[in-house]
Amino acid sequence: MAALLDPITRWLGERLSHYLSQTHHTHSLAAPTDPVRLMACLQPGDVLLVEGQSRFSVAIKYLTQSTWSHAALYVGDASGLVDAQGRPRCFLEADLREGVRVVSVAEYAGLHCRVCRPVGLDGSEIDALVRHAMARLGHQYDLKNVIDLARYLLPTPPVPVRWRRRMLALGSGDPTRAICSTLIAQAFQSVRYPILPIVENVPSNDPLCPSCMDEILHVRHHSLFAPRDFDVSPYFAVIKPTLQAGFDHRTLAWHQDTKMAEEASA
Repeated sequence: MAALLDPITRWLGERLSHYLSQTHHTHSLAAPTDPVRLMACLQPGDVLLVEGQSRFSVAIKYLTQSTWSHAALYVGDASGLVDAQGRPRCFLEADLREGVRVVSVAEYAGLHCRVCRPVGLDGSEIDALVRHAMARLGHQYDLKNVIDLARYLLPTPPVPVRWRRRMLALGSGDPTRAICSTLIAQAFQSVRYPILPIVENVPSNDPLCPSCMDEILHVRHHSLFAPRDFDVSPYFAVIKPTLQAGFDHRTLAWHQDTKMAEEASA
């Protein structure tokens, strides 16, 4: 019986993942990120946050109460691969249908993105971070777990706030089954770089300051991270491609309202 159910549940999982991956257009107040400017400002180890438009993305944004539904790690030329147009596949991500893969900037064309850069990592740590992430290339989602996928059929699942993060996890926890933020969180934890650790305040051992408190950091389990955590983390800098390209407000072309111009000169 189990042998019969396995291909059926896998087929259902593939059908569900196909449905959830389809574009579900949502209005965004932010303009799409210019891919040329984006590529010009990136460094290996940067985290790219994406405002996705799939059915799955809508649910993730609701559950995390955030603009960001997806995260990718910029790995530079570590993959050595290019897409059909010759663009480097320099972003490592976990896709619902294809699993952990490397893609080019074309994958995020027309989407609003944000670059979050870890502060203070040296070259050897960034190399170790990228190697750890690249070693997961080819890992897959557990599409046999149909119940996990079915939870996202409702774009706004009616669940209490305290349970929303735990709804993000997919699969049984097998290391070959990854989601985007989990994959990246594990890579940063491998070099002991903080994202949003749990902070515990304990009395200080300093005899000269009996009222002082020390902060002890506890590692948050990687399955509980969401894309927004890289944005709100105090350890990541937000890099804006427009500013990095040398922004000058004097060069902007504004629409001239004739009536307003006449009133201003009166």
